[in-house]
Amino acid sequence: MEPRPLLLAGDGRVTEDVRPIHAPWDDAVVARVAWAGPDEVAAALDAASASAPTVAALPAHQRRAILEDAAERVRARQESFVQAIVHEAGKPVAAARGEVARCIDTFADAIHATMQAPGHLEAMDAFPSGEGRTGLVWRVPVGVVSAITPFNFPLNLVAHKLLPAVAAGCPIVLKPAPQTPTAALMLADTLIEAGWPPGALSVLPVDVEHAGPLVQDPRIRLLTFTGSATVGWALRQQATRARVALELGGNAGVYVAEDADLDHAVARCVAGGFGYAGQSCISVQRIVVHEAVHGAFLARLVDAVQALRVGDPAREDTVVGPLIRTADAERVTLWI
Repeated sequence: MEPRPLLLAGDGRVTEDVRPIHAPWDDAVVARVAWAGPDEVAAALDAASASAPTVAALPAHQRRAILEDAAERVRARQESFVQAIVHEAGKPVAAARGEVARCIDTFADAIHATMQAPGHLEAMDAFPSGEGRTGLVWRVPVGVVSAITPFNFPLNLVAHKLLPAVAAGCPIVLKPAPQTPTAALMLADTLIEAGWPPGALSVLPVDVEHAGPLVQDPRIRLLTFTGSATVGWALRQQATRARVALELGGNAGVYVAEDADLDHAVARCVAGGFGYAGQSCISVQRIVVHEAVHGAFLARLVDAVQALRVGDPAREDTVVGPLIRTADAERVTLWI
């Protein structure tokens, strides 16, 4: 199995540290990926900083053309993305196809953003000194973006970071989840192939102990993180100079009222609670049921859950695949 290079300033690089990626379903080695160290992190940030003026100057029509081209490349390689998600994330294949479709929607949203006017006029007459005056509000690229993404949506949550950066004209360095780096690298490849300036994009699988500069380097103007609340708030404390955008874990509850359509409620709760083994920030985590319908709801819920197909995520009818790590499976078993 040939090692997959990391992406350093638009160029694929195979380092001395090549690691196997194991499928959570059967522990098979499904990829071998080059890992970054301190030198690669430093080089990526240097390249991003150097490229910032260039990408900020790209006109909107060029950024839009790059996104449109890359979107077509993703469409052409949909099944390859699906397989990477199934193998590395253990996501059931039907859900993986849904994630690829969501990624293409995210492209559409980023493309739309490039067509919005970058500025607008504001009347200044809220105070007498501003009477007869007009202010111009103009949006400019924020600069170097550092992004960190989780395992559970290894393509679309990466798209949520990379594509807005391209739309806005910002260089970006991305650290994907160590369990699921391949989809991120594939997505980045499409952007480079579509013409995004190479120095303005790096995707670096890297250990936490070497990732400090991706949070603390003073040249970073925006840190965007999706993951746990514990890690997210800790990163915010470390990123003393950058703007910080956090998308953290959820705590989603459902209330089933006395007059609810129980069949509908059960179907939604089962899908929301057990899809992808609950490994989603918007998964249903608790259900509060009116006492008048509690017994009927519970009986239907149990039947519906028992009917779910559990097993190999490559099967078309699988709904609940493996948890991402053995430690997570052990943790859930302990709760039960």
